Formats: sequence, structure tokens, C-alpha cells
Amino acid sequence: MHDRSVALVTGANQGIGFQIAKDLTANGFTVLLGARDIERGEAAAREIGPTVVAIQLDVTDGMSITAAATRVRTEFGRLDVLIQNAGIATLSDREQTGEEFAAANRPGVVSLDDMRAVWDTNVFGVLAVYQAMLPILRDTPNACIVNVSSGMGSLTLNSDPNSPLRPLFGATYSASKTALNALTVAMAIELESDGIAVNAVSPGYTSTRLTGFAGTDSVEQGAAEAVRVALLGNQGPTGTFTHATFGVLPW
Repeated sequence: MHDRSVALVTGANQGIGFQIAKDLTANGFTVLLGARDIERGEAAAREIGPTVVAIQLDVTDGMSITAAATRVRTEFGRLDVLIQNAGIATLSDREQTGEEFAAANRPGVVSLDDMRAVWDTNVFGVLAVYQAMLPILRDTPNACIVNVSSGMGSLTLNSDPNSPLRPLFGATYSASKTALNALTVAMAIELESDGIAVNAVSPGYTSTRLTGFAGTDSVEQGAAEAVRVALLGNQGPTGTFTHATFGVLPW
């Protein structure tokens, strides 16, 4: 078994995932940097340092997930932290304002192909990686899972007529994060008896490619809560949804 704690971060060759990988490395972890494009993953790993290992992982590809799990098991023999960060907002490369994005994702007009693609990554991809990595997590003492969600997925906040998030709630990204929150609760319930903590975190409105770099928070700020919760291992709470500044968020 590898002698350092091991963390796997999906979607980690850029943005928040990259910063999470960087911060966990600084806290003594060997980080497995998951990336769909292995060349980009390797470049990102080299940029962070020698204790980061790029691993090809496309969360929408079953063969890729199986191969990644096999590599984690055979090369490292442990998985202390799984951070499910990979996510997309749309298939479109066209720049859109928040209002344009929201209008295109109303239930009455949303592209079903776009919605399926987003949910395939943000929901089904998370579940597929969870199932593949679960046997390794169960064999690792004090393991934990952190799902990177969004305040955009909070039904409580979006049901409030005065919430600034409400006008932007749509059927693709926002609703996929609602589903991810539900999965987080289901996972936390399933793993209570195993002593594996499962929590969701919101990075906030971060300046990344996913937001068209329009976010007001830095990637360092966006990564902070995922890193904090990961460092708690199974010694912290389970089944929570939190943000670095706002604390506990409503589901």
C-alpha cells in the first residue's frame, strides 16, 4: 500500500479541480489528477509537482472509469479521499450571459440532447465513479467523499421568491446539481455504517471556464471548502452541504 494519503480529484486539469489538487498536495497528499485528456492531465500534474499523478478518467466512459479504478487499486492500494469535481454546464461553446443561459434552459425549450449530456457528466458520471471507487474507499480507513455541487442546486434557495439565484434556475446545470445533492444524501446514508463521510460543497461563483470566467471568486476561494472538508476525513460530519463563507447551505 502507498505510504501517503491518496486523493483522487476528477476534472482536475483546470479550474477548481486543479486548485484542489494543488492544495491537497500542499497538505501532504499524493493526488491522482483525473482528466479526460491524459496529455492535458500530465501537463497539469507536472505544473503542480512530483506527488501528483495524472490519470485518464472520463466520467461518462465506463471503460475509462474501470481502468482508473484498477490503476488506483494496483498502483496505490488505497483511496483516502474522492473528490467528485468534474462537471459541465452546457455542450455549447458559444458565450452566453447568465440570462441567455437561463432562457435556453427553461423546461419548455431546453435541448434534450444538451440536458442529457450535462446530467450524464454531473449526475450519472458521479454515480459511476462512486460505484467503481467504493470498494477501494471501503478498504481504506478514515476515507471520505466530497461532491462539488453548487448553490444553484438548492431547492430551498430557489423556491424563495427573493433569492437572486431563482431567475437562473433551469433544467440542465442547476437541476443536475439538485440531483447531485440528492445523491450525496443517499451516499451518506449508505456509508454511515462504514464510517465513510460523504458531503457536498459549493465553490460559489468562481471565475472558471464553466462560468465563462465571469465569476467573482478566485479559484483559490472556490477550492477552499472542498479542501477543508477533505482534510477532515471521516472525523467531520457527514451528509452536509456547505460553503466556505456562508457555512451550511439548505438542500
